[in-house]
Amino acid sequence: MNMKIISRYLQFLRKSRCYTQDDLAKRLNVSRQAVSKWETGTTVPDLEILLKLSKLYDITINDILEPKILPQRIDDFEQISVVPEKELKETLNQFDTTSLAIALMGASPEVNIFFEKILPDIDFETVRNHIGRVRVESVEDMQNQIISMINLHAIDNEI
Repeated sequence: MNMKIISRYLQFLRKSRCYTQDDLAKRLNVSRQAVSKWETGTTVPDLEILLKLSKLYDITINDILEPKILPQRIDDFEQISVVPEKELKETLNQFDTTSLAIALMGASPEVNIFFEKILPDIDFETVRNHIGRVRVESVEDMQNQIISMINLHAIDNEI
């Protein structure tokens, strides 16, 4: 369960229905601040609220907690260089340096060079050396999280 993706997805769901945070709060009988906390990843809605959200948006609770973001921009980590640099930096800034380095462990040399170019303040080699060995599943998971955030950002910009 990735809090960043869940929070962005909750925000996307609200905006796609043209609700303000106040509108949604009134529908759920919670404060606007509670909605804001869900959308910033500070907290996750409790089970009762998740059930209400799932009914409101006509999706399952599992869809909220493990959103399946359809490819809007990219469907493979190797395609990351096609994302506009400003948008990509905004998305990548939501991840810590260790997470980015883990994602790059399974990437081509070209993608690694691309990351070093757009994020020159990060010494990825030093970070990778500090991390050591990582399971392939962890690399794939991190790449998929980044892809989901890029695609969610693209969908969000369409609203």
